[in-house]
Amino acid sequence: MPADLFDPASRPSPPRSSRRLTVITSIALHIAAALVFVFAPLAGSVPLPAVMAHIDDYVIAAALPPPPAPREPVPARPAAVEANPAAAPIEAPRSIEPEVEAPVPGVSYAPGGLPISGASGVPGGLPAEGSVALAAPAPQTPPAPLPVGGRIRPPRRLTYVPPVYPAIAQTARVEGIVILEAIISASGDVTAVRVLRSVPLLDEAARTAVARWRYSPTTLNGVNVPVIMTVTVTFALK
Repeated sequence: MPADLFDPASRPSPPRSSRRLTVITSIALHIAAALVFVFAPLAGSVPLPAVMAHIDDYVIAAALPPPPAPREPVPARPAAVEANPAAAPIEAPRSIEPEVEAPVPGVSYAPGGLPISGASGVPGGLPAEGSVALAAPAPQTPPAPLPVGGRIRPPRRLTYVPPVYPAIAQTARVEGIVILEAIISASGDVTAVRVLRSVPLLDEAARTAVARWRYSPTTLNGVNVPVIMTVTVTFALK
């Protein structure tokens, strides 16, 4: 009868093996669903639900510190401009003051500002003689002697003093030629003598004789100039 179809007592009970399989299948499906729900966000394959995303955003936003308040901009200071003393004034001065000259140390001044002379006491007069120290002129360096040759002609010898043959050289029978370098001043005097080729026993006698010689002045462009030249003194026994 139809009533028997809805009566649980009238329906046949499924076998025990079917019910056990159904329970195991249900448990496996629940475990699989739980694993997918837990590990899917980590793998990035399954997006989080919208509710979880909103919750995460809220938690992150609440953990961050509040943003700092905007600072008011500081106005830039204008660059300092140095005043040019030579520039023309922008505003006209109210009054023009007379120029005042700086006083000179050691000088007396009259009420009008004129210097007073120490000799006459007259404003603006000349100072007394000897009150102003004059600077001595700088010493002039003598010109360097010019070597003889070219435009510089050798001077002519005016005074000759023969050399004295040293007695020791005569005893030792020493002869020879002594060559000297002589500096002749602009007036013709021999101012310096230096031995270039030496004979030891005859050098001093040759140097003493040449130092007493005198020459005519040497001119260059009409001006007397000192010169430097070589002089030869021969010593020979008779």
